[in-house]
Amino acid sequence: MRWQQLGLGLLWLGFVSYAFLGAPPPQPDTWEFIQRLIRFQVEGVNPLVVALFNLMGVWPGMYASVLLTDGRGQKIPAWPFVTLSFAVGAFALLPYLALRRPFPRWQGSESLLLRVWNSRILGGVWLLLSLGLLLYGLGQGSWADWWDAFQTNRFIHVMSLDFTLLWLLFPVAAWDDLQRRGLTHRGWLALMLLPAVGAALYLTLRPGLPNAAPATVAAGQE
Repeated sequence: MRWQQLGLGLLWLGFVSYAFLGAPPPQPDTWEFIQRLIRFQVEGVNPLVVALFNLMGVWPGMYASVLLTDGRGQKIPAWPFVTLSFAVGAFALLPYLALRRPFPRWQGSESLLLRVWNSRILGGVWLLLSLGLLLYGLGQGSWADWWDAFQTNRFIHVMSLDFTLLWLLFPVAAWDDLQRRGLTHRGWLALMLLPAVGAALYLTLRPGLPNAAPATVAAGQE
């Protein structure tokens, strides 16, 4: 476990360093471009980039569905890292994954907030969003245009790498979640390797926490 924590810490340092020192130069209109994507003013924008940007909002929600529960067994709370990840993705989640300790068995009550984040209905929402965005991006987008932007535009370059990290690290984040729910078949990990959809399928299909009694806990205590 210590080697994994060290590796994740070094990965975070390497990603931060590369994003600022090794990635293509920033474009002068980056903030304006981000604002257009937020408002969904996407005329003339490659659908692959639009889908990628919106999936970067789905990924933190899917991580929250495993890490907010995981945080109940840690000395450090998960919610600040999860909250920040909605803005900066893996830049915020990697430190938590590096600092956390194993928590394979659930104990105690399940707050209303955790019951919401653990619900299969929410997993289904992530699944529909992931499928819709992937079908839109892959069906209408241009890989050639994305590749050109990846080589020249820092925002798209770093966002693409961020997506890849969130995709590949989800099994690491969900490993203890699997054990807490008694899911020992390796096929669950293989399922998660499907980009975005695999993580959403897991959240939709996973059983509830064993012996988790409901309780009312303030959101700030999660």
